[in-house]
Amino acid sequence: MFKIVKKVALNPTVTLMEIDAPFVAKKAQAGQFIILRVDEKGERIPLTVADYDRKKGTITIIFQIVGGSTIHLNSLNEGDYIQDFVGPLGVPTHTEGLKKVAVVGGGVGCAIAYPVAKKLHEQGCEVHSIVGFRNKDLVILENEFKAVSDKLFLMTDDGSYGQKGVVTAPLKELIESGENYDEVIAIGPLIMMKFVVATTKPFNIKTVVSMNPIMIDGTGMCGGCRLTVGGKTKFACVDGPDFDGFEVDFDEAMSRGRSYTEFEAHAREEACNLYKKEVK
Repeated sequence: MFKIVKKVALNPTVTLMEIDAPFVAKKAQAGQFIILRVDEKGERIPLTVADYDRKKGTITIIFQIVGGSTIHLNSLNEGDYIQDFVGPLGVPTHTEGLKKVAVVGGGVGCAIAYPVAKKLHEQGCEVHSIVGFRNKDLVILENEFKAVSDKLFLMTDDGSYGQKGVVTAPLKELIESGENYDEVIAIGPLIMMKFVVATTKPFNIKTVVSMNPIMIDGTGMCGGCRLTVGGKTKFACVDGPDFDGFEVDFDEAMSRGRSYTEFEAHAREEACNLYKKEVK
């Protein structure tokens, strides 16, 4: 059992939790993930390591409340316990030797982008962070990004905060103005990462994307997280989650992701009805 030592609502749909998990914290690196189960009957939920504290022995996770399992997880509070918390899994994000990087995050994907930006900053890399959200109410980790970024561009779709527009707009402007990036790292919705790649490819700037498909066991056995990368089948849980954005088949990944939409909606409705009954 793993104790929740901190819980913070970052916005109406996104929650941060700090979990007491010393053995995971001892090994965790930016870009890796964990798999948890809320209780014995819970499904396995993969979540990226948003931060870690080796001295305290804690792992920070940030999740969006979108389905039955995340509704259940969000119902827990500080002092409660999670049944299983396994990790770290996946390959850490490669940051060694990079001198100048643009980190692009979209929505809750900023929870994954932040530890990468933080690690790059700690290594002395010049970090330009571009983060995007639908509106002001959904902004997360602004101060954290400020602390680890040499330049920060905050975008909102409706212009209610920061600059109005999509993340590819400032990225293109920076590149065209002469910023020479060793690498661009994009983390967020598939469609966002696809357009980031479309922006960087004409300039031949290496672009790494973090893939988060449906995942079950996290060890490469089930094949649920398979992707086509460079014409070959890869598994996000053991080969990734980071991949060369120029080689990822985004259209296939988006098509596979949509196949579970109806099931997720049904699970969310059941969970909502269950908690409504419990409140009554």
